[in-house]
Amino acid sequence: MAISPIKRYEASLGELDQIVDGWHHNPHAILGPHPCGDSVTIRVLRPTADAVTVVTPDSRIPMTHEHRGIWFAILPGDQVPTYVVDATYAGVVIPGDDPYRFLPTLGEIDLHLISEGRHEQLWQVLGSHVRQYDTPFGLVTGVSFAVWAPSAQGVRVSGDFNFWDGTAHPMRSLGSTGVWELFVPSIGAATIYKFNVLGKDGVWREKADPMAYATEVPPASSSIVFTSEHQWADQGWIAKRESSDPHRLPLSIYEVHLGSWRPHLDYRGLATELVAYVQECGFTHIEFMPLAEHPYAPSWGYHVTSYFAPSARFGSPDDLRYLIDALHQAGIGVLVDWVPAHFATDPWALVRFDGTALYEHPDPQRGEHPDWGSYIFNYGRTEVRNFLVANAIYWLEEFHIDGLRVDGVASMLYLDYSRKEGQWSPNQFGGRENLEAVSFLQEMNATVYKRVPGVMTIAEESTAWPGVTQPTFNGGLGFGFKWNMGWMHDSLDYISREPIHRKYHHNSMTFSMMYAYSERFVLPLSHDEVVHGKGSLIGKMPGDRWQQLANLRAYLGFMWAHPGKKLIFMGSEFAQSHEWNSEKGLEWWLLEFAEHAGMLATVSDLNRVYREHPALWQRDDSPAGFEWLDANDSASNIFSWLRWDEAGSCVAVAVNMSPVPRTTYRMALPFAGEWTELINTDAANYGGTGLGNLGTVTAYPQAWNARPASADIVLPPLSAVYLSFTRARE
Repeated sequence: MAISPIKRYEASLGELDQIVDGWHHNPHAILGPHPCGDSVTIRVLRPTADAVTVVTPDSRIPMTHEHRGIWFAILPGDQVPTYVVDATYAGVVIPGDDPYRFLPTLGEIDLHLISEGRHEQLWQVLGSHVRQYDTPFGLVTGVSFAVWAPSAQGVRVSGDFNFWDGTAHPMRSLGSTGVWELFVPSIGAATIYKFNVLGKDGVWREKADPMAYATEVPPASSSIVFTSEHQWADQGWIAKRESSDPHRLPLSIYEVHLGSWRPHLDYRGLATELVAYVQECGFTHIEFMPLAEHPYAPSWGYHVTSYFAPSARFGSPDDLRYLIDALHQAGIGVLVDWVPAHFATDPWALVRFDGTALYEHPDPQRGEHPDWGSYIFNYGRTEVRNFLVANAIYWLEEFHIDGLRVDGVASMLYLDYSRKEGQWSPNQFGGRENLEAVSFLQEMNATVYKRVPGVMTIAEESTAWPGVTQPTFNGGLGFGFKWNMGWMHDSLDYISREPIHRKYHHNSMTFSMMYAYSERFVLPLSHDEVVHGKGSLIGKMPGDRWQQLANLRAYLGFMWAHPGKKLIFMGSEFAQSHEWNSEKGLEWWLLEFAEHAGMLATVSDLNRVYREHPALWQRDDSPAGFEWLDANDSASNIFSWLRWDEAGSCVAVAVNMSPVPRTTYRMALPFAGEWTELINTDAANYGGTGLGNLGTVTAYPQAWNARPASADIVLPPLSAVYLSFTRARE
């Protein structure tokens, strides 16, 4: 009886060439183990090997070179054995495993969610991940790589593990999803890598991983395999956050640029010095300017290349986790600037990722930003929306961030933003609204608030777009807060004028109350107001040095008592003299002078009083929380009002924007009796004249300005005074 010859799993030379040349969509169909009748054919790709051997638990089978570095062996039996591969190079045997014997690391559900654009934890399946498998040879550790590149003709992974030659590691396409995947055994965390993408246009491009957790320190641009080992200790903070409503809590934000707060500090150094400083100042939250990796430091992080990787300039992702953990344990919330409005044009990053406009909109009128020299995301593409929504969730869930301040929202909402006639095309209804961006922002906000209780999103939106902070089910964009740019521009315009002219611009300070409840607002004095020739905050103030400082103290007093949450940029809290320069540190030496130490003390006390008195924050978004006492005293440059909490307690505020002291200013009040002076920005320890009310004011039942009581109070020059009702008059 004749014995049938052992069959080989056949492959054409054309297919083998495609694999070696890197444009075979499924190299696993040829490489790896393949049963064929009563035998198993194993093919491996070892392009420069002199000899290759298949090693099973009970045998060693020499392999035969087939074509251009592809080797094969035929093993008897119809079951695929466990095996590894020994390759010989110049007489040296290098043991290894076969990437092409492993199943895909993405399941059908993952691929379905990706194709639908609904994978809310996309970072867990795309990118690079250390994985382990139990085998008869022991535990196999390796890294799975997965990347979305639907128009690519081929994708390889190269790195320090293969001498930056991806020939031996072509990836497979997982069907119509456009995802390419490969598990590479025998490598692990700290592996440095990039994807080699053969574009639809036939051009090979070396690309950083869009989903990488970590990167090299710029200007190097490779991705790094990273597995977090941080053990969080902020469970108390997270539990409290989940049961709280940030809209009804005090919110006083210190905006920080990590690279220039104290330039010598990394994430862990900041966890000591920055935490202690913010605690001392009394801010409730820090807002970090963008933390995602960016190649050009002077962009301040607003030209992002790696959306899932914290900047390596200051340490590892776990070092950042350590900093956030320390802030939470100190009772300080953490907000981060997030940049979905545009991305950097560096050729090794997102741009033309697979030879086509993949992440960016293909129409230059919608895909290129004329002001910033960057690309605009294609918000109408489901996978791009998924990428961005998942990225928002990633920062909140993986780094315990308490909120996202979304940059450049106005530029997203309008098709004609910064474009002249003829440079933009209307939407399908003939309007200038970017309906795809609107839908994306609604989806992002709805998903964030659904998944992560107690967090907040804040829009930097400079127009009158309606419903920015209305819920999405009411047709709003769904943000928690919006920056009040109108208040900022009007109030800075007023405060920069000489006091003698302010009476003609009195309504610049009162107009904000006409729309104060149209949105939930944050009052921002951000980095944008102290750069590009605008000067420092103190530099905007008129008068001599004493008047400048007094003006700034009074202005901050006005701001802290005005409805809306607070934000101030670093350095302004101690009246930094020069405008901010991101290449230099803050002028900390100024604190050696009493006038600057006094400004810091003013801000610290404003924060303390703000936190201690719910009237100053509890009803920010309700007309019931604010009443003018006198909005019309333009002749004296004086503003006075009441802030009410839900229990019926109030804080009375009077702000004198004139350099003239008012020693018997008649102030209307709701109750007769004793009022305690909570804040007087002219106090001597702040650098003021020390003129004041000696700690208390007595109101008598003498009606004034339609109020049942009034008091003659001392209003120092260029000052803000807060009063709190202590007890009724006997």
